[in-house]
Amino acid sequence: MSQKEDLTAIVGDANVTDAPEPLEAYSRDESFVRRMKPRYVARPQSAEEVQEIVKWANRTNTPLVPVSSGPPHFRGDTIPALGGVIVDLGRMKRIIRINRRNRVAMLEPGVTFAELQPQLEEQGLRLPMPLCPRSSKSVLGSCLEREPTTIPKYQWDISDPLLCTEVIFGSGDLFRTGEAAGPGSLEDQWGSGQAQTNPMGPFQVDFFRLIQGAQGTMGIVTWASVKCELLPQLQRPFLVTSERLENLLGFAYGLLWARLGDELLFLNGSNLAAILGKDSDHVQALRETLPQWALVFCVAGYERLPHERVEYQEKDIRDIAEQFGLEPFAAIPGARGSDVLEALSSASAEPYWKLKYKGACHDIFFLSTLDRAPEFVTAMYRMAEAAGYPSTDIGIYLQPQMQGRACHCEFNLSCDPANPTEVEKVRDLFVDASEALMRMGGFFSRPYGPWAEMAYSRDAQSVIALRKVKDIFDPNNVMNPGKLCF
Repeated sequence: MSQKEDLTAIVGDANVTDAPEPLEAYSRDESFVRRMKPRYVARPQSAEEVQEIVKWANRTNTPLVPVSSGPPHFRGDTIPALGGVIVDLGRMKRIIRINRRNRVAMLEPGVTFAELQPQLEEQGLRLPMPLCPRSSKSVLGSCLEREPTTIPKYQWDISDPLLCTEVIFGSGDLFRTGEAAGPGSLEDQWGSGQAQTNPMGPFQVDFFRLIQGAQGTMGIVTWASVKCELLPQLQRPFLVTSERLENLLGFAYGLLWARLGDELLFLNGSNLAAILGKDSDHVQALRETLPQWALVFCVAGYERLPHERVEYQEKDIRDIAEQFGLEPFAAIPGARGSDVLEALSSASAEPYWKLKYKGACHDIFFLSTLDRAPEFVTAMYRMAEAAGYPSTDIGIYLQPQMQGRACHCEFNLSCDPANPTEVEKVRDLFVDASEALMRMGGFFSRPYGPWAEMAYSRDAQSVIALRKVKDIFDPNNVMNPGKLCF
């Protein structure tokens, strides 16, 4: 039998393709990663089919690249380095269970934010989201890649909101992490009141950390449980603005330390305009109106005494703001807090907000601490000017994480994909700035594309350890080979 016939026997004739158009679509994305066509695209619908595909890949030594989100893709992690088969998990769309008592949802990898949030709202829940995810973004894909969420006070660990998982490792073995490992089946656990809330274990190993951030190089997750929060009954958004980022940091730390407010993030004028603007012209007009920096935060009240909860928090927040000579506003010229909150609470409208201004966008992001953010911003502006790229076109997003202990720093470089000169300029700036920011201490914890070589060339011991782990869980190196240090 041919490879296509083997795959057809597993997932059905309608769910395997080698047609030129889909293969071409999977051969590239919005990143600078080298193009490579897969041989086939297979679309399983169950864990059993995924497991059979992985076992077949081991028998035939065929590379597999798992993909859960729809296009556009931005980071190069779904482009096959060695051809092989794309395992498109988009048909796995079951929301298996929503448990309000324990604030947990269990879902398959094809479920998007746009599909999950309405179901959660019916149960009085919500899932902390990354910043305005695209409508085709997989919830599990986002959680597995540790994308930052906009509510730092509910993030206790960098892995949140991911809890338990079911994974088919590269060896073909099915494994469940955390309390989902047992004893008993899921139904048995539900019957005894368990809800797959504890991600630790089994035994003394947090196995879920092996697959989080692994870019599909260890296995394929077929479902996961995620930690949800209560849906607010009342929300009051605010913006605090300044022409200098440094002026906002003390106030932000005050809110984080006191755990006041829910959503809390920094946007420069370019990114705030991109989120609120309807098209390129509107984005440009807003950029000329909005301040250089905006600290966005939201105060929320829940089922019990929502108005009282909001009022005491707002009073405390205004007291802290006064100490730093700042004032929170419900609206500023060009932006209303309610519009910003609406954008933060849902998936991005089309076109995706990062593509509105020029049609393409390349992101540089890493972890640091909030107090160091001005250093990185200054350095990025300096490098952009040296490269001939307008610093005013740089979008900046700063997201405190884990209640302010760390900060996700992100620079968005827009360009016109139809302008080869501009694209090449952004490509050079992307590589040079990434290298420079890494030397400054930026921690590229999610090393996509060229960042992998930059990061792992600095840490040979970690490479040795990771390859030993890879040999255990994916002994034939069939899972997304060529990514990270594999």
